[in-house]
Amino acid sequence: MDGNDGNLTGPIGPELLGRLLDQHADRLELYARQLCNCPEDAVQEAFVELARQPAVPAEQILPWLYRVVRNKAISASRAVRRHKSHELQAAGRRGAWFDPTPGDAIDAAAAVVILEDLPQLEREVVVARIWGGLTFQQIGELIGATDSTAHRRYESALAAIRRKLRTSCLKKD
Repeated sequence: MDGNDGNLTGPIGPELLGRLLDQHADRLELYARQLCNCPEDAVQEAFVELARQPAVPAEQILPWLYRVVRNKAISASRAVRRHKSHELQAAGRRGAWFDPTPGDAIDAAAAVVILEDLPQLEREVVVARIWGGLTFQQIGELIGATDSTAHRRYESALAAIRRKLRTSCLKKD
């Protein structure tokens, strides 16, 4: 099985679920984190939904997982908005996007600030592409756009990130 988990067939057994969890759970959480305050729940619910399938979904499994995680995360976000009394509690639980490691080329906190400044859809495309490893066609399907639109959003986001990094570097000098 490669990193994209192409077109798999047959029943969904514990071995397949375990491999998919090991290979993709952290990336799916990162993707969901930008959409809701409970990314772990969205990922867990997506894997539960996958386990309930009688067979592997007809389309490629990784884009299927991203779509289900996205839907679960958006639903969770809407539920939080409907329940105003839980809003402050949910906002306080939001974790860091990245775990900083020594020797990183960019500071994790700076990366979070830059990503949070991007429009939500552009941020979603960047995370799906860079950390999720999805193709532009898969991202387009995920966000309901063409692959060329997904690519344009990605390029626009990267240009904005470059501008912010240049500005940040100039301020340090």
